[in-house]
Amino acid sequence: MDTSWLQERITATKALIEAYETALTTLSAGTQKSYMLDTGQTKTAVTKKDVGSITKSLNSAYNLLATLEARLDGAAVQSRPAW
Repeated sequence: MDTSWLQERITATKALIEAYETALTTLSAGTQKSYMLDTGQTKTAVTKKDVGSITKSLNSAYNLLATLEARLDGAAVQSRPAW
């Protein structure tokens, strides 16, 4: 894979993780009832009822980041059966 493309995806995924974490921190602090979540592609108003969904999205973003970094480092390979 193209290493520069992978690095761009890693940077974008890290920015997404930071956006989710900021939203969770702000909503969990209790000072605000809603928060404008800007993922870089969309802007969405989220509330405390969305915390579970944001947490799932955050976990998915961390998994994506781990996969992208593994591909960049050469730790993830695709294999096919030989039969």
